[in-house]
Amino acid sequence: MASALPANVHVSQHPCLKAKLSQLRSQSTGTRDVQSLVHEIASMVGYEALASGLETKEDGTDTSPLNYTYTRTTISPTLISLVPILRSGLSMVPALSSLLPFPVPVHHLGLYREKTTLQPVEYYNNLPYHSQSSTAPSATNTPNPLNPSHHAPGPAELAIIVDPIIATGATACAAIETLRDWGVKRIIMVSVLGSEAGLKRAAGEWEGVEIWVGGVDQEVDARGMIKPGLGDVGDRLYLTIGK
Repeated sequence: MASALPANVHVSQHPCLKAKLSQLRSQSTGTRDVQSLVHEIASMVGYEALASGLETKEDGTDTSPLNYTYTRTTISPTLISLVPILRSGLSMVPALSSLLPFPVPVHHLGLYREKTTLQPVEYYNNLPYHSQSSTAPSATNTPNPLNPSHHAPGPAELAIIVDPIIATGATACAAIETLRDWGVKRIIMVSVLGSEAGLKRAAGEWEGVEIWVGGVDQEVDARGMIKPGLGDVGDRLYLTIGK
């Protein structure tokens, strides 16, 4: 199945991840375990995604506790933003944040699917389109080697979208298009599960996107839900089933 996917879609083959995904599928898995499993899978997929999507570079020198000098190493690019798709994407932010060596901005995108057309509707966007630092220097622009993303004006070089599910792919495409309009140079999307058609659709939205996912199911149903899928993962995460 994965062999039919585009080259910019990467499906984890980790045995432990596959077992955790199977646990997450079960309707008997409670909210606390759903939250833990999503976090753990996000960490595993994110680890693979960042290993491929980032590089290392030297960053000056420092001194060890034994007073030996060593060369500091950091990542490239340093101008990175995390972009969770509300609300389910919030559950993946701690996992991806913990993998990065310094804090990065978190910019939220609120998108919901209209029930009849299954098309995404944007209801919230806090990307900093109008940043004071992009037009005039200020004290906040002083570089900080421990947090190089803090002072960066303008769009990120790399945006990392986090959303547990890529079903029809429409929401993923809308998020990718929004970030392209913002001016990002590259996008990594990290998800727990995707449908084959949804992944192909999202992967084809822009040549600057790489998609990393924990697993793939072949179909979506008439409601746009993945079969067999994970159900409504947002409701399962936040205990709002039957709202």
